[in-house]
Amino acid sequence: MRYGYYGWQEDVPAKNAIYPGIGDQRALYEALKKLWCIETCAPRLRPEWSPENPSLGQCSISAFLAQDIFGGEVYGLALPGGGVHCFNAVDGRIFDLASEQFGGEKLTLDLSLPQSREAHLADEDKRGRYELLKKLLRDYTGA
Repeated sequence: MRYGYYGWQEDVPAKNAIYPGIGDQRALYEALKKLWCIETCAPRLRPEWSPENPSLGQCSISAFLAQDIFGGEVYGLALPGGGVHCFNAVDGRIFDLASEQFGGEKLTLDLSLPQSREAHLADEDKRGRYELLKKLLRDYTGA
């Protein structure tokens, strides 16, 4: 099967079996596509969010959730006009579960901008969205 997110070809196995059935990043992506919603979207992007583009505004909370499961690090890509788009790197493999929000735009993902979980999740709204996404995934997987 072919996926549309960056790094789908990589085989990134789960290091934590905290969510039954989430054995690799492709399984997490399949779950997230069903779980991402306007409530988990970044507030500034909610007016543009739609079920047709479910990954819009989901990058940081999804990247930190992926880090919970796969380990590794979260990195960022500075965006024009400010803001940072988050993605994962695990054992030399890079994947970006929320990259489809950019359509066909080719992103240049490098490891020059590490992201801090503590800094991102210190934001009350972002922490709430991250916790909601974790709860949705727990419910979805029966964890």
